[in-house]
Amino acid sequence: MSARQDTDMEVRAHADHHASLRLWLRLLSATTRIEDTIRQRLREQFDITLPRFDLMAQLEREPQGLSMSELSRRMMVTGGNVTSIVDQLEKEQLVQRQMQASDRRSYTVSLTDAGRSAFAAMALAHEGWVVELLSPLAASQQEQLHKLLGTLKSGTPTKQEEKT
Repeated sequence: MSARQDTDMEVRAHADHHASLRLWLRLLSATTRIEDTIRQRLREQFDITLPRFDLMAQLEREPQGLSMSELSRRMMVTGGNVTSIVDQLEKEQLVQRQMQASDRRSYTVSLTDAGRSAFAAMALAHEGWVVELLSPLAASQQEQLHKLLGTLKSGTPTKQEEKT
């Protein structure tokens, strides 16, 4: 099996499968290809992983910083994963930890000035890549797809809704 088939989930679909299954596999394949390209470019151009970029993006949105548990919740990863990423970014002086006054066992993590500057450059490049990767669709098609996916998203239960 070629590397392309390995990541292209759509090759699993057959004409006799339900249209919804074929659509799901196409969505998954498109998302995987875009994400793989972004991962590769982040690695090549900035020597950073997508999870590290994502953590910095969370911190960029919250200049006062976030607790480790809030980062874990927002990124939907374990606390251990967040700790590992923060350790790496802290060594590179891109983030800093500050003990919370209310609870000496907790830390608030925030971007350093160097981290803010590095993230700004990465975010600008990231936006350009996304624009490029979605450019096969005309602006009107992107808008239409955005609306259609919004409809799909609003009709899909969240984890909380499924528990009740």
